[in-house]
Amino acid sequence: MADIMKLLQQAQEMQGRMQQMQGELEQKSVTAASGGGMVTVEADGKGQLRRIKIDPSIVSAADVEMLEDLILVAVAEVQKKAATLAQEELGKLTGGMNLPFKLPF
Repeated sequence: MADIMKLLQQAQEMQGRMQQMQGELEQKSVTAASGGGMVTVEADGKGQLRRIKIDPSIVSAADVEMLEDLILVAVAEVQKKAATLAQEELGKLTGGMNLPFKLPF
């Protein structure tokens, strides 16, 4: 019975550390760019977009599709970086164990 109580206590501690890690990820920032820096996107460590910066020189009514593509590429890259950051933080939390589930954020 003591083993079960110890296991439950460890699970609660892990849950507390996960919540703390989520808060810390919200404070971190990742950026990605496309088009040689013409479009830059910033997101928090959970992948939530914070800012998109577009160089005015690429804004053209005649080529909206290119601008859309550059934004899409930059957003996808920043979300990938945020996911990598979250996995690295989770690795610190779990001592490098590769857990068989995805993060909930």
